[in-house]
Amino acid sequence: MKIGVIADDFTGASDIALTLAEAGMKTLLLAGLPEHPVTGCDAAVISLKSRTAPLEQAIRQSLQACDWLTGQGAEQIIFKVCSTFDSTDQGNIGQVTEALAERLGETAVIVCPAFPENGRSVYQGHLFVGDRLLSESGMQNHPLTPMRESDLRRVLARQTRWPVAHVPAQVVARGTGAVAEMLTSGKAMFIVDAIEDDDLVTIGAAAKHRKLLCGGSGIALGLPGNFGFRSASPPWTGHPGKGAVLSGSCSVATRAQIAAYSKVAPSLELTADAVMAGKHSAESVADWVMAEAHKAPLVYSSADPETVKAAQQKYGQTIVADRIEGLFRELAAELSRRGISQIVSAGGETSGAVVAGLGARQLTVGTRIAPGVPALRVDDRALVIALKSGNFGDENFFAHAIKMLSEDR
Repeated sequence: MKIGVIADDFTGASDIALTLAEAGMKTLLLAGLPEHPVTGCDAAVISLKSRTAPLEQAIRQSLQACDWLTGQGAEQIIFKVCSTFDSTDQGNIGQVTEALAERLGETAVIVCPAFPENGRSVYQGHLFVGDRLLSESGMQNHPLTPMRESDLRRVLARQTRWPVAHVPAQVVARGTGAVAEMLTSGKAMFIVDAIEDDDLVTIGAAAKHRKLLCGGSGIALGLPGNFGFRSASPPWTGHPGKGAVLSGSCSVATRAQIAAYSKVAPSLELTADAVMAGKHSAESVADWVMAEAHKAPLVYSSADPETVKAAQQKYGQTIVADRIEGLFRELAAELSRRGISQIVSAGGETSGAVVAGLGARQLTVGTRIAPGVPALRVDDRALVIALKSGNFGDENFFAHAIKMLSEDR
């Protein structure tokens, strides 16, 4: 194994697994901390549910994952975080990065969540989503990790005891040597500007001898080449049959996708009030999914920010989130028992619940559905899934994903 990845949620794990697989690395995606060694892979991605976990738990699990990966021979570790740098002042990005760096003996850590293909860029230390600052992108309304600061230097400085430095775009434009030289200026976490994919390739080359990087999936674009790998298309065999689309994301992009898909497929909304009142069960929702003649009905709990805020105030932020996630987890398990063939999941927390409900341990990375979203086969079962970060994909993503999951490529 050459590269080991610790991802702080499931959609992020599948995102970076696709990047590595398309770069020619045989990549395994592992759900949770592995219990046994693996063989025959060039890269392994461990998906945790640590983005919003209590800080001590996030650090402990990340260090355990790091130890397992290095024990399998990984020469370089990536701490994969969301391309919108989802976190709070209490963590977990800075604190986990610090703990990993100290475990690995690293003194200079590149931090770059840029993913230009999906509209994420870093310029002058500020994170942009499309042409909007992060704080104006809709992420300021995230129900768990609202991002109201776009300057990543300020975000990170509130989360770590380490100095936070900046590698500006002008230095990146001068090439690999210029970036590598800046990393020798002293112990620090370095926010590195990246506007185009070529910038990420430059950054990757500059990180050839670094033990740890932190970023979105784009951070991996230039790393496989350091180990002699070249681009390749992962093989894929889909699975026909009945599917379901499950969405718990409240992002602007996902709500647009729900609106579009609801025009062509049956949809069932799980409101916070109905879930808290016990009006839905995994069995009743599964009955509805299986009874619909449509190939892949939609079940969603994605509401606008004001509705989400009202529910949090009424029931408590963590209580309502836990109940909805729990229902999706039980629903995924029930749909699997009933022989469902395809599941598309939207949202990091929802996807974590779905993977847990399916009891998945190892996922095989297949063809690309959209930037950052691969098709995945669950273990050796007749079940294929897609895990979508809330902000990823165009308006027709759900219909396209179901089609891709059932095709051979």
